[in-house]
Amino acid sequence: MSESEIREPVNEQAVATIYGSLKTELNQIHSKITELEMEATEHSLVINTIQPLDPSRRCYRMIGGVLVERTVREVLPAVQRNKEGIEEVIKRLHEALEKKGKEIADFEAKYKIRIRKHDSASKDDNALKEGSSSSQGVLVGPAS
Repeated sequence: MSESEIREPVNEQAVATIYGSLKTELNQIHSKITELEMEATEHSLVINTIQPLDPSRRCYRMIGGVLVERTVREVLPAVQRNKEGIEEVIKRLHEALEKKGKEIADFEAKYKIRIRKHDSASKDDNALKEGSSSSQGVLVGPAS
């Protein structure tokens, strides 16, 4: 159970603080998933690059900040295991993300939290729509 389920907030400020911390946790999980997905993509690139090579060919691998010389035969299985481990962590983080999202939805329903868009944001949107040609980088030269 999380802190929000153990302690009942006593006022609006406490509800807002807990809600903010829940949203922060959700964003942190999402950021970690993105980071690990990029790492898994890098592992895939390495696997696809060294797989067709001769297994006895020299290969270098960074381990704990130290570049070590190995063979493709030794490195390929290790990189594949690392990728599988990263994918497993991503899977667990997706489950945690869903759980945290449900926790936030329940918290919003319990305390009747509704998110309002600020007027300044809609003004910015209108300004972007009006000046869309300049925001897209369109350059118009003088007429000949």
